[in-house]
Amino acid sequence: MISANLIATLMAATQTAPVVPVATPNDYALEQNWLCRPDRRDACSTPSLDVTEVAPDGMRTVRAVARATAPEADCFYVYPTLSYDPGGNSDMIANEEERRVVEAQFARFGTVCRTFAPIYRQSTLSWLRSNMTGKPIPVDMELRYTDVRDAWRRYLAADNQGRPFVLVGHSQGSGLLKRLVAEEIEGKPVARQMLSAMLAGTNVAVTKGKDQGGDLKVTPVCRKAGQTNCVIAWTSFRETSPPEANSRFGRVPDATQDAICANPAALGGGMASANARFPAGAGIGDLVATSPRWTKDNAPFTTPTVAVPGLYSAQCVSVNGANVLSVRINADPADPRIDDVGGDVRFGAFVAKDWGLHLIDVSLVMQDMVDLVPVQLAAWKARGGK
Repeated sequence: MISANLIATLMAATQTAPVVPVATPNDYALEQNWLCRPDRRDACSTPSLDVTEVAPDGMRTVRAVARATAPEADCFYVYPTLSYDPGGNSDMIANEEERRVVEAQFARFGTVCRTFAPIYRQSTLSWLRSNMTGKPIPVDMELRYTDVRDAWRRYLAADNQGRPFVLVGHSQGSGLLKRLVAEEIEGKPVARQMLSAMLAGTNVAVTKGKDQGGDLKVTPVCRKAGQTNCVIAWTSFRETSPPEANSRFGRVPDATQDAICANPAALGGGMASANARFPAGAGIGDLVATSPRWTKDNAPFTTPTVAVPGLYSAQCVSVNGANVLSVRINADPADPRIDDVGGDVRFGAFVAKDWGLHLIDVSLVMQDMVDLVPVQLAAWKARGGK
């Protein structure tokens, strides 16, 4: 991850980066090119979804969580920037970082969806670092999108069969899905099947004062749980550290437009408790590599996921010209439970405040996202699949 004061440098570097040769398109008919597909053992189907709830008094309750046996909806996921591959674009071999982020951000959708997650040749962390050192390595920025698009087209042709679907993404993945909606879904018959596009950690522009226009011409913002064919987008900041004037998130360059904020925990607005789900060990969000101390006794957990009921609340706010998800931490330093799970982008001791809580955009509202799917599905069915 990078801080906003380096964005201009990175943008300039991409214009002068070495040209890469044209890549061969992936064949998404091959099982090996997917992290997740239905009816097989993979990154979505094998991890346990059980969760340990840690109450404010430190009491632990283990909740068993089962995957759906015959889900009526599909979920299609594009993961964020995380590859440590040495090139500007990642290869097509799933490493630990890809599997880890699927477990943290997407596997839980298996309780309500058939799960689809393609591997794609994303721009890598190695590429970002090369730009920051002034020695850019070759990268094909368009290849990221064409991979996702080709996987989507294969899914529609071979798997969809008229089923309703949800798009799920974070950061780089959300940006690619935003373009996919604009180019492959809006204005086409398949748009009637889209329950929602959940685009965490990216800016989605709408016409100022309206709920559509901008990046997506006709797809509106979701403003109630039963609304479908709409977009849910948010970027997260601490209530105590709102976005500053140089923030990368929550604002768009066009003065006639605003960035969307739609809170999965309360689409209608207002402050609501966020039903967060965090990895119990290393791997909070998508990049953090330290294990948190969940209780003062630091006792180990038997489940891969932890919930901290009541610790976080969130609401969409407009502050300093940005529309963001403002996150309140309801901590009690006197109780035995963790007071702050983190999620900031850090460079050593330096906190990149302009990125907010980017690393846990999804984890903060993980269960809220999942819980929206059956509500939207029921509304879609009640309208005759429209």
